[in-house]
Amino acid sequence: MIQLNYLAFAIPAFFIFLFLEYQLAIRMNRISIFKYEGSIANLSIGIAERLLNLFISASFYSLFYWVYENYALFPIPNKWWVWVLLILTTDLVWYWYHRLGHTINFFWAAHIVHHQSEEFNLTVSARITVFQALIRNIFWCIIPFIGFHPAMVIAILLIHGTYSFFTHTQLIGKLGWLEHIFITPSLHGVHHASNEKYLDKNYGDVFVFWDKLFGTFQKEEEKPKYGLTHPIKSYSFLWQHFHYYLEIAEACKRAKGFRAKVRIIFGSPAQLDQEIRPLLEKRYLQQKPVTSYRFKFRTYLDLQLTLCIALLTFITAAYTGLAPYDKLFIVAFILLTLINCGALMEQRKWIYYLECIRLIVVLAFIFWKLDIFELLILPAVALIVLESVFRLSLHYRNYVLRYEKIYTE
Repeated sequence: MIQLNYLAFAIPAFFIFLFLEYQLAIRMNRISIFKYEGSIANLSIGIAERLLNLFISASFYSLFYWVYENYALFPIPNKWWVWVLLILTTDLVWYWYHRLGHTINFFWAAHIVHHQSEEFNLTVSARITVFQALIRNIFWCIIPFIGFHPAMVIAILLIHGTYSFFTHTQLIGKLGWLEHIFITPSLHGVHHASNEKYLDKNYGDVFVFWDKLFGTFQKEEEKPKYGLTHPIKSYSFLWQHFHYYLEIAEACKRAKGFRAKVRIIFGSPAQLDQEIRPLLEKRYLQQKPVTSYRFKFRTYLDLQLTLCIALLTFITAAYTGLAPYDKLFIVAFILLTLINCGALMEQRKWIYYLECIRLIVVLAFIFWKLDIFELLILPAVALIVLESVFRLSLHYRNYVLRYEKIYTE
């Protein structure tokens, strides 16, 4: 009998709150805080992180116990007042992890994805990459190292993460005296803003103490402009994840000497050559011509994302009972689908071929389960023949994506 992982219920809970925020935005006549493409991109990144985090979270929980049992500095008891000390310690560790994530290129490459969105709503809270999760968990090891029991650490991290989810919204305004104690949606919105006076402010996750203590506090004054100071101008799933790593690599390629390369990797994002990204955009991103194309794909995209969410919920709930090859298939299918969603929004002309690859992956899994894997060659050949005779790619664009020309002046 499969033992359910009850954390799977957090996924539908997330979408219930997202639905409530959306309905509230309609009632408040503020539906503009949602942008379809941006929200889809946010959710796609969040799905990938939750999916891949399934494979690493257990390892980090074991690491917490290993650090605690072998290197804990103090034997901290499980008393009520310790929980108060633990939440303060957790938020302080978060503050410095977060601040370093903005000031060191290697860390910023993982964290920048969270700040790429030019909207600010609950979907942005999902915009975390598995790279950021890895770095963050390494910082969390400091807490059991101090002497807090790992079971307490894991519990407080769940509370800590839940609180930060609700700070990603514009529908809650300033909260008066509470803003002298807690990080509120207004204060966290400042952190997500690209206005010059708001840059590198409000790193705390729950409390404002640390920002006030270390000189990074800023209350909301002028209306925030959300996103990066240099927007990435792309909804590509792959580009959003890896563009800054490519920028670091390009900067290191140009640098002379080992020390210069190290200074780039561990240096400040503000010192990275700002001409590199436009160069890489020309190299890797599809340039839109005067006569461009448009996909009427919203329903098709919604169906794909819904399927990914359903599969994510299933693999989370049944993770311990699934065979490794079942997990591998689900991961491959979801990641290919998320890449496809980004390609749809980018209007990539190679989408059809990615669809073919995804179909082959599905058929390969089915044929393998039926113990007829050697027959996979038949549908592969059939796809090639159908494309040659009936031009399936053209029908795919016309009837599935409704591919149409748009003439711009």
